[in-house]
Amino acid sequence: MRLDRWLFALAFALFLSGMARDQFDIWIDATTLPPLATETAREVRDRDGQLLRAYTVADGRWRLAVSPGEVDARYLRMLIAYEDKRFYHHAGIDPRAVLRAVVAGLSRGRITSGASTLTMQVARLLEEGSTGELRGKLRQARVALALERRLDKTEILALYLNRAPFGGNIEGLRAATLTWFGKEPRRLTPAESALLVALPQSPETRRPDRHAPAARTARDRVLSRMQAAGVIDADTATAATRDPVPTRRRPFPALAPHLSDRLIAADPAAQRHDTTLHRATQIAFERMARAALAGRGDRLSIAIVAADHTTGEILAHVGSADYDNDKRQGFVDMTRALRSPGSTLKPLVYGLAFDQGLAHPDTLIQDVPMRFGTYAPQNFDGLFRGTVRMRDALQLSLNLPVVQLTEALGPARLMGALRSAGVEAVVPGGRAGLAVSLGGVGVSLEGLVQLFAGLAQGGVRIDLSALPQPQTRPRFLSPEAAWHVGHILSGIRPPDGGSEGAIAWKTGTSYGYRDVWAIGWDGRHVIGVWMGRADGTPVPGAFGAAVAAPVLFQAFQRIAPRRTPLPAPPPGTLMSGTANLPAPLMQFRSRQAALSPVQDAPQIAFPPDGARMALGNGPLVVKLRKGKPPFTILADGAPLALAASEREIRLAAPGPGFVILSVIDADGNSARAAIRLE
Repeated sequence: MRLDRWLFALAFALFLSGMARDQFDIWIDATTLPPLATETAREVRDRDGQLLRAYTVADGRWRLAVSPGEVDARYLRMLIAYEDKRFYHHAGIDPRAVLRAVVAGLSRGRITSGASTLTMQVARLLEEGSTGELRGKLRQARVALALERRLDKTEILALYLNRAPFGGNIEGLRAATLTWFGKEPRRLTPAESALLVALPQSPETRRPDRHAPAARTARDRVLSRMQAAGVIDADTATAATRDPVPTRRRPFPALAPHLSDRLIAADPAAQRHDTTLHRATQIAFERMARAALAGRGDRLSIAIVAADHTTGEILAHVGSADYDNDKRQGFVDMTRALRSPGSTLKPLVYGLAFDQGLAHPDTLIQDVPMRFGTYAPQNFDGLFRGTVRMRDALQLSLNLPVVQLTEALGPARLMGALRSAGVEAVVPGGRAGLAVSLGGVGVSLEGLVQLFAGLAQGGVRIDLSALPQPQTRPRFLSPEAAWHVGHILSGIRPPDGGSEGAIAWKTGTSYGYRDVWAIGWDGRHVIGVWMGRADGTPVPGAFGAAVAAPVLFQAFQRIAPRRTPLPAPPPGTLMSGTANLPAPLMQFRSRQAALSPVQDAPQIAFPPDGARMALGNGPLVVKLRKGKPPFTILADGAPLALAASEREIRLAAPGPGFVILSVIDADGNSARAAIRLE
């Protein structure tokens, strides 16, 4: 600034001092201020408040909201001491600084110090005005005086911290600390603080990534001044000068990009989205996803969802391994894409069969060639095992047994259970057939993980969400049936010879090797992995057990190296080998034998279907007609009576709520009644 402009500044200060007080007040109060609201980036944060992803503001600048209370106290002391040491005492203009600058300029013939206060700098930043024009200086002074009347010092300081330039498209202290140091501004070293004090004075000529020597010189000048002012001691200043200056810009966090985009689109007005994700877990899973695709071609994609099934909170969400990779179509969120689930719905089919009293884990079933009308399913390996136990059929993921169970249950019941679990399922043509249990339906990875979370929680619906929300938890499967399924799946041998029993898990491969899956849970976490191509083309030779399962077990190791054990069986669980099962449960019978009405099939005479009964503390009385004793009576799949020979039976009533009573006679014929106990 030329000497004549400092003389103008002096004249302006004298003018203000000579104005009548009331005229001065009128002049300042009439000031039209620029907009004070600062547009800052929309942010997505994790469960601990750590930044996952931020978005630039409308003009492409990085500007992240920060308040003085979120900033290192030493940086604030250095800023005030260097820029405006009487900031907390002047009214917007510091007359002493003006006089000092003018006197020094007149005596030396050149400018040796400035007189611009932090409030005046804020005025310039708000209006993006010039620092050199006389009219601009007058305007900045007037706006500064008006700002001091309408805002407190903390609010003015906050405007500076959010608006100050730090090189390129970086504005505001928080954007600067993330760019140059990869950290939040709450904890800064003396060297970092000094550089951040120096940068706004000349943000382009001191950019450390382009002009590192100039940045270092400016930083060290600040350190020297701070030592002289007593803000830091000599040892601290000397040590800080030895710290290197950053020589590159760090990228802003872009974690969970698909989920972040979804949250922003769902609520674009929200400035901050606080999620249930865990940042360290998210970073580990994204790295793991990229490693899983290494050497597998440039079109393969992967998606992973991990959640706490006790709360429904999503802890990690990977929509693809590479958001910006067009060859992989990385922009497609494959956690939401509807794909064929392969064999991953089989656990639900078995659970429904256990629940309905059609089978027990040790019930025998035939794995032999069969036709169901024109439908003749085959096992994945083309082999047949003959007579097998239900638990073995599920662990081996055999197709013929599960299709028999689906026929006995009816595909509509399976679809209804999926809806009850909160899973979106789309059937080609709109009508479900027997192939639904083998993957003939479209579901998403998020949907499958939600289903398995419900199984892990004993058959109640668990709504997964990345935002904290209450759970209503309606039931879609009995606790006993859900436990049986988990117990069976925990017996599947893990990849690489790991120990059995820690994780209940299932794999799946869709028709044509288009999708491979691995989903599992322990006592707390549920994780799902999908791999395939986003465009739905086949991946020859890929199947879940070999490709997705290792990723699943790596994910469990990263989310919690020490497993939370699976739960113990509920009190009503029938634990028995095949030989000790009730006769109707020893061998699975066809749909016609098990479900079709026959002349002598048992009937539940009381309570009638649809009855509402107030029992108090009394027993549940069941009256039977027809059928061949002995009878087995179940409530929601749990046995209430075994080998009962009487036709009027007094039973210990289950808890209040809706109950499905089932009776099976010695010939395997059955009857059911849905009642409500109060």
